[in-house]
Amino acid sequence: MRALAGRKSSGLETTRASDLRHHSLDVESLLWQRLRNRRLGAKFRRQEPILGFTVDFVDHERGLVIELDGGGQHAERAAHDQRRIERLQQAGFRVLRFRGNDVIDDIDGVLETIHHALNAIPARRSPSGVPALAVDDDGGGP
Repeated sequence: MRALAGRKSSGLETTRASDLRHHSLDVESLLWQRLRNRRLGAKFRRQEPILGFTVDFVDHERGLVIELDGGGQHAERAAHDQRRIERLQQAGFRVLRFRGNDVIDDIDGVLETIHHALNAIPARRSPSGVPALAVDDDGGGP
């Protein structure tokens, strides 16, 4: 399933992701300003197409997806979101979900939760794309 996540996005998926980036909600922009440029030590991308879905934010090195929920969602939307989370998890991603109000009212708490999640997940590969080396607690090599 992880191989499917790495497949090339279709033109329609890429166009949709680009449109979402250019028309992002204020809450997404607020969180993006705190995630971009490795501010938490991880390279996040926003509005990234994965498995036919467009996720709000993803760090591919650790397989962490961050999704933001808007206001009152209908039951059918919640069911769709749950299926999406299950597919992403089956592909090896960890998914964190936050309500938009949480980002606005407690951005520091949201960032702390993301930071803890990043520290709990070992990097799958280094930023250069070369597999990361295991490091012992004493700072030595593999």
